[in-house]
Amino acid sequence: MQVRLLDIAHARSGDKGDTANVGVIALRPEWYPLLERYVTRDAVAAHFTGQLTGGVVRFELPNLGALNFLLHGALDGGGTLSLKTDAQGKVYSTALLRMVIDVSEADARAAGLAGTS
Repeated sequence: MQVRLLDIAHARSGDKGDTANVGVIALRPEWYPLLERYVTRDAVAAHFTGQLTGGVVRFELPNLGALNFLLHGALDGGGTLSLKTDAQGKVYSTALLRMVIDVSEADARAAGLAGTS
């Protein structure tokens, strides 16, 4: 089953020098396991192909129902150096929420999503 992150999470982003920082927070506690299983470092890196010059690091915050990603080399040098329109990386959260994950039927049922799309 395909699930848009927008439907199960919200996100915030900002800058840390040349690195964009993106937090993804489950809208319901039962949806955090989907984020944990399917929103991997590799999936996020693939989602942002061509936009990053460095790697992606993922941190898990299960007590908050959230994941935090560092997107290295996302900002062309950072807010004071970059000529990008979004030099502080504020739109990376919106861009990540456009990601679609392929969730197994069993995981969708466990999260209460089965039959909703």
